Amino acid sequence: MAEIAEGGGGGGHQKGGKKRPKKGSTRIDMTPMVDLAFLLLTFFVMTSTFSKPKIMSLAYPAKPKGDEVSQKVYNAITFLLTEDRIFYYKGEFKPGETELIESSFGADGVRKLLADENKYVLETKIKLTDRLARKEIVDSIYEKELIKAQGEKQALKVLIKTDLKASCKNFIDLIDELRINDIGVIAPVDMMKSEQELLDQKIGK
Repeated sequence: MAEIAEGGGGGGHQKGGKKRPKKGSTRIDMTPMVDLAFLLLTFFVMTSTFSKPKIMSLAYPAKPKGDEVSQKVYNAITFLLTEDRIFYYKGEFKPGETELIESSFGADGVRKLLADENKYVLETKIKLTDRLARKEIVDSIYEKELIKAQGEKQALKVLIKTDLKASCKNFIDLIDELRINDIGVIAPVDMMKSEQELLDQKIGK
């Protein structure tokens, strides 16, 4: 606060001036802000809904006894991943007879292949979705029937095999495509020696 000091002088002459106020140190009390922050934090924690982590079940079959045992699969596709390339074959692997087909993640690649081979499940899903929209069934029945359809013999099964040069990105991209096409049985398994040899021949090693 400004103060005015007055002083007397000889000859009736008076002299006056203003004194500068002393600046005090600025002090802000943070206690109310901290209290408010904890109140807001408590409010959001108590009112928020935490989403459950989305997981995808994968089947891990037991390892065969011996180095070279043919893995019998029915109505299945086996994908072989190496570096930035993806190959597949249908049905059971037969040395000397099985031919690898190269595919990609383009419009006419893996997604179209899975959609064509998994028509049974996709058509069943459309029917179930229509019944759910007309309220003929509830959500729990919808999911139960869809899982049942994915386990039927007509449903497509997928085996995924990778070599040491396969990229994690391609593996994740393939899993995404399998989820999009509602593949119910997915089994990551080890690549057989004969499959690796055929793959090496295909990529020119």
